[in-house]
Amino acid sequence: MPSCEELILLGRITSTHGVRGQVKMLPYSGESDGVRAAGALYLEDPAGQWVGYAVAAVSGQGKKTLVRFRQMDTIEQVQPLVGREVYALRAELPPLGEDEYYWQDLLGMRVVTDRGELLGTITDIFSTGSNDVYTVQGGGREYLIPAITDVVVGVDMEHRVMTISPLEGLLDL
Repeated sequence: MPSCEELILLGRITSTHGVRGQVKMLPYSGESDGVRAAGALYLEDPAGQWVGYAVAAVSGQGKKTLVRFRQMDTIEQVQPLVGREVYALRAELPPLGEDEYYWQDLLGMRVVTDRGELLGTITDIFSTGSNDVYTVQGGGREYLIPAITDVVVGVDMEHRVMTISPLEGLLDL
């Protein structure tokens, strides 16, 4: 089984679809490309073990993605998967574009302002539909930083530092 470092979080299974073993998945990136590229998707079972499920078919349905796994063709087989997060092997995913990052690669990254002030570290990321938002914890405060080019001016993956240029009032909230 793959290690945690080899797996990339893609989304979450939100419900079953029909009675023939399909599931609806909410891809965190908003796109199904990663799901389509993966030969298998990995979910953590209740005992904490990674289980790989071979992908038989993937199709889009609005903001959600429909997935059918091989060897699973009834609603009863896929029902226990609902609510679980879905991962894929990093090596199977399409290359990232410039200024694109996997969420898990940003978690724990230090965030500094363009004036050199350390705000804290990224502890969570969520999507608003129009853009992602980084939750930054530091100095007893929490900051919500929008992932937009006007704010995020640099990401140094090697040194694990994100530099932001805060909009007026952003750090006062």
